[in-house]
Amino acid sequence: MRSSNPRSFLSGLAVLMLALALSGCETVAPNSAVPIPTAYRAGPSGPSAPLRQDWVTGFGSPELNGLVAAALAENLDIEAAVARIGEAEAQAVIAGSALFPTLGGTGDVSRAQGSSAGRPGGGGAVAANRFGLGLTASYELDLFGRNRFAAGAADETARAARFDRDTVALATVASVANTYFALLSAQDRLRLGEENLRIANRVLEAVQGRLRVGTGTALDTAQQESVVATQRARIPPLVQQVGQTRNVLAVLLGRTPQSVMVRGGSLDRLRVPPVRPGLPSELLLRRPDIAAAESNLAATELSIASARAAFFPSIQLTGSGGVQSAALRSLFGPNAFVYSVAAGLTQPLFDGYALQGQLDLQRGRAAEFAALYRRAIVQGLSDVENALIAVRQNTEFERRQREAVAASRRALTIVENQLTQGTIDVVTLFTVQTTLFNAQDALVQARLLRVQAVVSLFQALGGGWTQDRAVPLGRIPQPGTAP
Repeated sequence: MRSSNPRSFLSGLAVLMLALALSGCETVAPNSAVPIPTAYRAGPSGPSAPLRQDWVTGFGSPELNGLVAAALAENLDIEAAVARIGEAEAQAVIAGSALFPTLGGTGDVSRAQGSSAGRPGGGGAVAANRFGLGLTASYELDLFGRNRFAAGAADETARAARFDRDTVALATVASVANTYFALLSAQDRLRLGEENLRIANRVLEAVQGRLRVGTGTALDTAQQESVVATQRARIPPLVQQVGQTRNVLAVLLGRTPQSVMVRGGSLDRLRVPPVRPGLPSELLLRRPDIAAAESNLAATELSIASARAAFFPSIQLTGSGGVQSAALRSLFGPNAFVYSVAAGLTQPLFDGYALQGQLDLQRGRAAEFAALYRRAIVQGLSDVENALIAVRQNTEFERRQREAVAASRRALTIVENQLTQGTIDVVTLFTVQTTLFNAQDALVQARLLRVQAVVSLFQALGGGWTQDRAVPLGRIPQPGTAP
């Protein structure tokens, strides 16, 4: 039955348009839930105070503090991350511009000439001038939130870029600390290598003395000369490691190797600050990479809402006004004013499934970022557990290695005394020397592993970063300042 009532026809058309718009709007929120344990398996449980943002000062090295401050100010990775913040914020401005009306100005001057033939008294050329000034304006009524959701998604993306900057800054601080400690370790190993070479030469002199008096053999001397040569050969790689590690620090500082002077020192002069991991649930607010993943997920969810709103009608308001006149002197006269106002409604009916494809795209991105958000949480918890294990085991490793060095030193003292008395075989002497040299080198490496494990724990816990006290751009605390 055909209805002749225009109101019924319009109502039916509205229902049809709404049905078409809703046909692609069903959505299911992606799963972003991760079960959080109540305590860390490898560390003490219970809440703890937030870490200090200048945690590197806890190692007691003024030179390290200065290197970290320089890296935060000049590191090129941080600089690139800051630039990405500017890009994301500019994109947010672009996306948000659709929420405001657009205004434009127009101005035109024209001159036309034609024939007056056929007009009374005509027969010649007729010229006419036309002058005009005007303003144009347009505004889209965002009734269903398409533009608002798109702007919100861009804001969340910019927020994620700021968290990414903080993640890069934290990684840079950890890299500077670990590289500086590697330099100290190489310097310690180099000093030990030179000391071990002196010990080996001292023993060689004693062995040669026995050979001269007839209580030693040429084989004993050759074996000790081999020990001396082995210790001498260990020194060049350590010198190389010291120089190359300084160059790595220069790159982290964003400088050329020739412009960086790092004195270094010894790992034994460092303090090892204590770290309490707190509760696993606190980690969600302490790691900038988790915050960035959360913001990216929020951005995709807002993009889904924007893609859904694109199925609904769009209403555009336009207007223009200005003055037009054939004479410049009368351009601003009362009769020169002209204006127009219009409103238009657009409803997508069929677009080759482009809108549906866009919605499906955003749904897929949301599922992807939900998985990345869950992975960031799981990875963060795993990082803390691994760092706690490393701190505990490397602390024990260093303790036991110190005991081994002390025992080896006592053994070397004993055999050197017996060597001068001629009551020891040279094979035992060689074994004791090698054991001491290797134990000392292993102790330095154990110390390095311990301090680097502490750095990894600080980094895994977020290095004092929290969302509720995020650092404004360009104001990252320098070492030695209050957080």
